[in-house]
Amino acid sequence: MSQREWIEKDFYKELGVSSTASQDEIKKAYRKLARDLHPDANPGDAKAEERFKTVSEAHAVLSDPAKRKEYDETRKLFAGGGYPRGGGFTPGAGGGFSQDFNIGDIFGGANAGDGGLGDLLGGLFNRGGTRTTSRPRRGADVETETTLGFREAAQGVTVPLRMTSPSPCTTCHGSGAKPGTSPRVCPHCNGTGIVSRNQGAFGFSEPCDDCRGTGSIIDDPCVDCHGSGIQNRTRTITVRIPPGVSDGQRIRLAGQGEAGLRGAPSGDLFVSVHVSQDKVFGRNGDDLTLVLPVSYSELVLGTTVSVPTLEGRVGVKVPPGTADGRILRVRGRGVPKRGGGAGDLLVTVKVAVPQKLDDNAAEALRRYAEAEKASGFDPRAGWAGA
Repeated sequence: MSQREWIEKDFYKELGVSSTASQDEIKKAYRKLARDLHPDANPGDAKAEERFKTVSEAHAVLSDPAKRKEYDETRKLFAGGGYPRGGGFTPGAGGGFSQDFNIGDIFGGANAGDGGLGDLLGGLFNRGGTRTTSRPRRGADVETETTLGFREAAQGVTVPLRMTSPSPCTTCHGSGAKPGTSPRVCPHCNGTGIVSRNQGAFGFSEPCDDCRGTGSIIDDPCVDCHGSGIQNRTRTITVRIPPGVSDGQRIRLAGQGEAGLRGAPSGDLFVSVHVSQDKVFGRNGDDLTLVLPVSYSELVLGTTVSVPTLEGRVGVKVPPGTADGRILRVRGRGVPKRGGGAGDLLVTVKVAVPQKLDDNAAEALRRYAEAEKASGFDPRAGWAGA
């Protein structure tokens, strides 16, 4: 993509959000579009596939605060008339550049090495005609989602992810050249990817027309990828989800994103994890929580109750005289921690009141109530509402 194309793309419009949208709004908009446009949901629909790629490209820029800032600043800068048109450049015109202005200072310079806007524009303006060497552009990052069961997320699991995205061409292995041949260094720019010329006190650099800024020329392109070194193909990636992953967490897989142009490094894959709720367990950080129903007599007299854990069952002792709502802690029976060990299991006891008693049970309860009253026990003693 050329500098002009990158700057003139309206990534906010592609996601359907305003330029002041928050990161959460951008994320929600992307997730909805990605679900609707994903190739798996639209088999054979080339328009949906192309739109999916455009939306993913927009999200890759706007979801990264640093890239978003560069994008916003650059569009604002060139919207003021500072974009070089017709190959010319006038110091101080339109965008108000001064003689000491260096566009590389804004975006980290031509040596930023991140394959972003700094690589595109870092050498656009320079004094003294300094030339920079073209580097292969890293592939874009890709984001996808997966949904796990509660216990899978707590204990860790390996899941296969089926994805359709630009990947290295399997025929030329990403070089872009027909097997048995290799790209050659562009003789016009000597492999730098740019050509420079002087205009007054400034050296003006622009992408080489012969190699289109890549620094190399392919005389015999690969017939499968047409010289790009990448193909849009469906692949299955096996992802190991570590124990203890939480809802909304992102897992980074280095080098599993979009392929770089002509053998350049691939971007990264970010997997957003969604965790389903469990019928028994809840979670508080590394601790598991559950509610244990008990009878009144079990609270008063004490008992031992078998409760579930992630790895089986364990006995929990309810001491005599336990109050309703008390939390009993079982150490080391919670969610596994990344550095070793595990959180705790927090058991909340909750009295279960019978809806109906038979005659024997009801009579026994009445005798107990009389004995309780005779003993002097008052449940409302000291109560502020008494």
